[in-house]
Order: sequence, then C-alpha cells, then structure tokens
Amino acid sequence: MNSRQRRGVILLLLSVLCALGAFAGVLSVINDVKSKVGPEVTAYRLKRDIPPYTELKADQFEKIMMPKRWLSPTAVTDLSRIRGKIAVTTLREGSLLQSDMIVDQPALQPGQQEVAIMIDAATGVAGKITPGSTVNVYATFAGRREGDPDQSKIIVTNAKVLDVGRITALEPDAGNRTQQPTQAVPITFALSTIDAQRITYAESFAQRVRLALVAPGTTTGVPDKDRTYELANDK
Repeated sequence: MNSRQRRGVILLLLSVLCALGAFAGVLSVINDVKSKVGPEVTAYRLKRDIPPYTELKADQFEKIMMPKRWLSPTAVTDLSRIRGKIAVTTLREGSLLQSDMIVDQPALQPGQQEVAIMIDAATGVAGKITPGSTVNVYATFAGRREGDPDQSKIIVTNAKVLDVGRITALEPDAGNRTQQPTQAVPITFALSTIDAQRITYAESFAQRVRLALVAPGTTTGVPDKDRTYELANDK
C-alpha cells in the first residue's frame, strides 16, 4: 500500500469516526430531551370562564396530554375529583384545572339551616333516601275537635337531605294511644327558617311524618290546593 492509499484509508476512518461521533451526539440530545420531557399524563383545561362559587361539571373542561414533569403537583388528572365541588374564584378559559382552585360544595346555602328529625324507618325511608336526595315531607293530623276530619298535609316540598343516620329503636310512649313506630332514622335536612319550623312542628304534633322521594331534576312545587288532603273531599 502506497502513501496515497494510506491517506485515503486514514481519511475514511476519520469520516467513519466523525459519523459515529455525530450519531452519538444525536442520541445524546434525544435522550436528554426524553429525560427532560418524560411520560405524558392527562390534564384538564378550561373551555370557558367559570364564575366563583359555580358548581363544576365535566363539560366545562377539555382533556389534554402533557409531560408529567411539567405538571404541578396540584394539577387535577382525574375529572371525578370535581364531583360535588365549586370554583373558589374565577377560573379563566385556557388555564389548567388545579385542586387549589376548587372546594367542596357547601351543604347549606345562604339562609338555610340544618334540622334533624326522627322518621319512621318502616314507612318514611325504605332504604331509598340517601344524602343528596330531594323529598317532600308529609304529615297526618287528627281533627282539632271531635268530629273534625283527619288531614294529610304536605309540610315541606323539595327538602334536601344532608344526612341519613342509623336506625334507632324507640321507647314506647305509654301515654300515647296512637300507633307508634318501633324504629326511626334521624334525617338531617337543609331548610329555610319557615320550613324548619314546619317540619319541627310536624315531628312534635303530627300522628305520623313520611317522606316522599322526588325525582331527580324536579324543580316544580306542589300547588296550594293539593297540599292538604281530606278523605271526604276526595273526588
């Protein structure tokens, strides 16, 4: 091999080494980018502005994917976490949903108060009324004077149930001759002041108090003419 051929081989080897070095550099850059980006995770972005104290719903957000390492620890990655939550401040369109932007929806609205009464476990609850249910409260009263008809009245409409307690055995009242429930369940409601007075009065003086479960989404009340029932007036 002459000197010219040796130079050619050397140049060829140098070219191969440069190519390998460039390839290694590209791999290094790619690995560096991957290490900086990392795996992608789900996040949620607001589609529009949400005013403060507004109940959050899934259709207010859009699902996006972004690198996990770029996501803050407070970012919401599971939309089920917004269930029962409200915005704590104005949420802006395009921003990522963070857990510190939302709080639990308060059980009581302004002007409401919690009131708990005991309801007959056999006829008033039947296992279907749970926290969050909406109910109408019925009460039956004996006639005020002898000969007056007994009445059934709707005391409160669309009462929101906050809590359902455990079944409790009741002590029989020897002085009360009316049929008494043997087991009762404490039910806690969110009520206005006047409705709280009505339901407390019914618990104290009605012969029986019952709850009627209202279908979800029902917002209409009961007309005044239908709030009191007497058997003699039934047509």
